[in-house]
Amino acid sequence: MWTFLDTSLLLFLMLYSSAVSSPLYSSSCRLWGQFHLNGMHKVGDVVLGGLFHIHFFSTHPDLSFTSEPQQSTCYGFDVIGFRLAQTMAFTIDEINRNSNLLPNVTLGYSLYDNCVQLGVAFRAALSLASGQEEQVILHQSCEGSTPVLGIVGDSSSTRSIAISTVLGLYRVPMVSYFSTCSCLSDRQKFPSFFRTIPSDAFQVRAVIQILKYFGWTWTGLLISDNDYGLHVARSFQSDLGPSSGGCLAYTEILPRGDNPVEIQRIVDVMKKSTARVVIVFANQRHVIKLMEEVVRQNVTGLQWIASEAWTAFAVLQTPRLMPYLGGTLGIAVRRGEIPGLRDFLLQIRPDLHHNNSYGNNVNQFWEHTFQCRFAPTPAGWVEAGGALCTGQEDLESVETEFLDVSNLRPEYNVYKAVYALAYALDDMLQCEPGRGPFSGHSCGNLQRLEPWQLVYYLEKVNFTTSFGDQMLFDKNGDVLPIYDIMNWQWLPDGRTKVQNVGEVKKSAFKGEELTLDEDKIFWSFETKEPLQSVCSESCPPGTRVARKKGEPECCFDCIPCSEGKISNKTEDFWPSPQRDYCVPKTSEFLSFHESLGICLTATSLLGTFICAVVLGIFIYHRQTPIVRANNSELSFQLLLSLKLCFLCSLLFIGRPRPWTCQLRHAAFGISFVLCVSCILVKTMVVLAVFKASKPGGEASLKWFGAVQQRGTVFALTCIQAVICTAWIVSSSPAPHKNTEYHNDKIVYECVVGSTVGFAVLLGYIGLLAILSFLLAFLARNLPDSFNEAKLITFSMLIFCAVWVAFVPAYISSPGKYADAVEAFAILASSFGLLVALFGPKCYIILLRPERNTKKAIMGRGIKS
Repeated sequence: MWTFLDTSLLLFLMLYSSAVSSPLYSSSCRLWGQFHLNGMHKVGDVVLGGLFHIHFFSTHPDLSFTSEPQQSTCYGFDVIGFRLAQTMAFTIDEINRNSNLLPNVTLGYSLYDNCVQLGVAFRAALSLASGQEEQVILHQSCEGSTPVLGIVGDSSSTRSIAISTVLGLYRVPMVSYFSTCSCLSDRQKFPSFFRTIPSDAFQVRAVIQILKYFGWTWTGLLISDNDYGLHVARSFQSDLGPSSGGCLAYTEILPRGDNPVEIQRIVDVMKKSTARVVIVFANQRHVIKLMEEVVRQNVTGLQWIASEAWTAFAVLQTPRLMPYLGGTLGIAVRRGEIPGLRDFLLQIRPDLHHNNSYGNNVNQFWEHTFQCRFAPTPAGWVEAGGALCTGQEDLESVETEFLDVSNLRPEYNVYKAVYALAYALDDMLQCEPGRGPFSGHSCGNLQRLEPWQLVYYLEKVNFTTSFGDQMLFDKNGDVLPIYDIMNWQWLPDGRTKVQNVGEVKKSAFKGEELTLDEDKIFWSFETKEPLQSVCSESCPPGTRVARKKGEPECCFDCIPCSEGKISNKTEDFWPSPQRDYCVPKTSEFLSFHESLGICLTATSLLGTFICAVVLGIFIYHRQTPIVRANNSELSFQLLLSLKLCFLCSLLFIGRPRPWTCQLRHAAFGISFVLCVSCILVKTMVVLAVFKASKPGGEASLKWFGAVQQRGTVFALTCIQAVICTAWIVSSSPAPHKNTEYHNDKIVYECVVGSTVGFAVLLGYIGLLAILSFLLAFLARNLPDSFNEAKLITFSMLIFCAVWVAFVPAYISSPGKYADAVEAFAILASSFGLLVALFGPKCYIILLRPERNTKKAIMGRGIKS
């Protein structure tokens, strides 16, 4: 449907109420203005659109708005851009002559010049999508097919992003032949965008493959100031890292427009840098301005890496620039062959009456090729000796790149893009009614074609070109990537040649593959070999790498190996027995893989499992007297805290990390305080109940209700949390590589940071444990048959004995054995509490249920 035109109609209907006096608005509406665009057109049953750069530049209109702004005027004829447009015209002509593809359907085209300007390209795209009808009668139906079913273009990522953002809303398919920004692979943002050129994400990886092949680890990067360049920079920063063994010495953004001061600054950076390899991801105009400054400052001895945007740019391959650019290695899009294209191009003839479908483009091409002018000529042209064009000049008699079809790269992408649209349309028209993919199993039809239907078939298109390449799109609208590697060669007779020296491709089975024929590569250096570009040379035998603080990883110093302590942030070495190279020192820490670590881990998990089993038993028997009589809520909290105690011992196993060093003591301290707090409150409740049983002691129970019990446990635990927080904030525990024990071994350990903090943490646990022990000891002879105070007394005796023995053992144990001692103390004290407090209860619950009665607990039941 003519959605864009519908919007315009709605706007004019809104204006109708304020302009009823004009008879024009009663029956029709007009566009606010038409875009007068340079284009080429051919009618057909189905029309395909195209966007090409037939001119390099455009004028900027006056935007003072004191008068109606004039539209931009394009100038600077681009022969290659014109050949791209002609390639699309040829491809459509070839398809129309093919009886097996789109039979009984004639394809037409509307091709517009974007003048390498976003505004012009956007106007052209809107004109293709909505049509250029100047007047529409309101009472007529606006239903019908869109003016174009799909668009081939654009050549710029920035323009494709802008255009696809809008056309994607209406699902108008757009197949680009030269937009490489990886951002265009985002299917959520660009649902109807496809391309026949690989994404920049792969191009960056292809360049990195070349760098790795020649060992160039120290490079400079120049990018254009647009989406194409900025996304490339992000890809390099993420992909060119330790895994690839490379670093960027600098990243510079080539300015837009004319800014010679900034260009001069960038070339100065290149001269001063030790990086001899320069990667340039920019368009042709940026490179021209850059090379002018390179020549002016006479910057030689660089190895240039060209992106596909300028690898085949013949304007730079001149005797003036080849001393600087000779030997350039570049990434180029896949070269293809298009049989019959040259004959088609030779048929182009100028139209002296300007009434053909090519507009004035052919005449401009003719004037550019033969350096003549058609009448009327510019003032003074004839007087200055300028030639007049007759239209009978022979194209084959001049040397022009327009007819050179030996190196078809973007043209081959245009060719594949048109065929992709044609095959998708052919598949759609071959759909059988009732078996279609759309709602109700319907099909698209020629009278009512919808662009979104073509998108469905484009995603499934799969064909082989006449050149033998398989053509299909992945889920992101990208083709299977392949690039040719080109080399700029300066021949002895002064001629230049761009030679194919290899390829890099990605296959479904082998991944990314690089193939290079080094014998074909021309090097412009005196050695006739590839230069070296590294920040620091590899360290010789007997020395080791020492990183420079604040410098990239490729920059380092070489320090001799010695018998003393040799360490830095990332590497620790020891001289070999022959003292001719450095070997890493062996490391030592309590590992999960050694027998001691395995035993501690198994014990920790066993204790956790037993806690879970006991908790399940207590929950299942929670209504029995022995569980209820001993404060079931505190028992549940105690079991959960014991599980945490068992698990926190695992933090002492494994290589010390900053977070494990901080967490191990905090988790240990808080878990044990939570555990001992529950025991302390249990003891206080036992005493309060006994006191309340005496005459006049009922008032003591009001201070030990459920809320008070929870509050006491929470408050006591919070005190330990505050102690841990203050310790970590003021002087946090941290991992440390200790070489004091052994010269040839590194012992990894956690230093406590603040000995006072560690002492306060242990002291607080000890204070609560001693207090619990004293209270339980006082209540040990209470008259109940099942007196829990006795169990608490015994458990606290075990707990205190373990931790009294821990302190000297911990201080005297070196390295990993200190961690093992602390983990053992945690496990021993946890098992002591678990067995002493819950062993007798589980025995009665499971094996002596006859004693699990209120009478038995009160001492009036069964005697054992």
